[in-house]
Amino acid sequence: MMSAMLGAFMAVLDIQITNSSLKDIQGALSATLEEGSWISTSYLVAEIIMIPLTAWLVQLLSARRLAVWVSLGFLASSLLCSMAWNLESMIVFRALQGFTGGALIPLAFTLTLIKLPEHHRAKGMALFAITATFAPSIGPTLGGWLTENWGWEYIFYINIPPGLLMIAGLMYGLEKKAPDWQLLKSTDYGGIVTLGLGLGCLQVFLEEGHRKDWLESNLIVGLGSIAVISLCLFVILQFSRDNPLINLRILRERNFGLTSVASLGMGLGLYGSIYLLPLYLAQIQNYSALQIGEVIMWMGLPQLLIIPLVPLLMKVVPPKLLCALGFGLFGFSSFASGVLNPDFAGEQFNHIQIIRALGQPMIMVTISLIATAYIQAQDAGSASSLFNILRNLGGAIGIALLATLLDSRAKTYFDYLRESLVPSNPQVSERLALLTEKLGSEQAALAKLSEIAHQQASIMAYNDAFHFVGLALGISMIAVLLTRALPPGTTGGAAH
Repeated sequence: MMSAMLGAFMAVLDIQITNSSLKDIQGALSATLEEGSWISTSYLVAEIIMIPLTAWLVQLLSARRLAVWVSLGFLASSLLCSMAWNLESMIVFRALQGFTGGALIPLAFTLTLIKLPEHHRAKGMALFAITATFAPSIGPTLGGWLTENWGWEYIFYINIPPGLLMIAGLMYGLEKKAPDWQLLKSTDYGGIVTLGLGLGCLQVFLEEGHRKDWLESNLIVGLGSIAVISLCLFVILQFSRDNPLINLRILRERNFGLTSVASLGMGLGLYGSIYLLPLYLAQIQNYSALQIGEVIMWMGLPQLLIIPLVPLLMKVVPPKLLCALGFGLFGFSSFASGVLNPDFAGEQFNHIQIIRALGQPMIMVTISLIATAYIQAQDAGSASSLFNILRNLGGAIGIALLATLLDSRAKTYFDYLRESLVPSNPQVSERLALLTEKLGSEQAALAKLSEIAHQQASIMAYNDAFHFVGLALGISMIAVLLTRALPPGTTGGAAH
């Protein structure tokens, strides 16, 4: 279990660890900003395709064989990423890293459901929470520190020591089992193709849509159309087959259906916060990668202290109330972040980050238990695949919406501000006179005034974006409160 959790931690960490080092990697590979975005996109696309295939591959190959093979693949692709000689090779190696890492996340979740007895499951979910919330929180910090002190290659070298330890633990702890090649005869190949194509196109659509101005790009329109058609075909196939790739019928179960909605909001909040905060600090406050990492660290490190306490709290507080409280704290921290001004920087975020760090573990430990409380053992793989896909999709959809929201709201606010910036306004005349005296020319003063207006418009757009995240988390809180109480023995304490 510990080795599987270590694998999931590394896979989630590698989603975010390159973000603070992209400029250095782009420079080394002679890539533009738009081209460099594919370094992250290729990983995410390959990962989201692999997540739903994991349950089927476990049945086909056995958990031990699959875990060891994908772990070796993850280490090999990490080394290849550090040796990439151009952008194309980096994209291929990152895709390979995402494909192998994508299996490690649902594998850890599934092993928690099938290997641990019910009274220990809360501890297993606490470990999984570390991979899901602490890893993305600490990723930019670790990536920034390694790049600044050692070089960007070390964000990939760092996978090797824990990776070797993980492989040894998996080989020791998981029982040997022969592959079930007979499964190939009854496999839902139509489901594999339609889901892989649909999720892959949807992920690229969401990641690249904003950069290419959405429906103004034929590529984005084509990808969106393929994604919709493929995913609709996948749903039809799954409901028409006796042996589907993923049992979508589990969405009818009240707890799993409601927590699936909450999982989308959780993904949006988790990855949206990690997207907005570094972007604000870099764009508005001119923070370096290391300075950004130091701010985000306040979101990550306190979680290590709080996560082990959550299973203890669950013995006295009903899990759904604890989960709702977590969403409430996380949502409150997002609204608290939406009061930005030009002087609001790193230190002002510290107490907000601590509130967020209190809420996230309460969500991650409890939501998995609430979701799977009434799921049958044979549906554990489907539950794991769906739950992790929805969280990742929530993040991808959230980042796409937030990027578009920032751009459109900043333009709208700038138009409002520009209407007031007229010579007849005495305050504008006074400010222009002061800037002209300070900068030496009226042209320079006008340019500075325009820069200030753009900055103010961007700050107001960031406020709206943080409010949007807070609203999504509020909806997730309501969804959790509508779930059923957990059956006796699930949390290791009294029944609620």
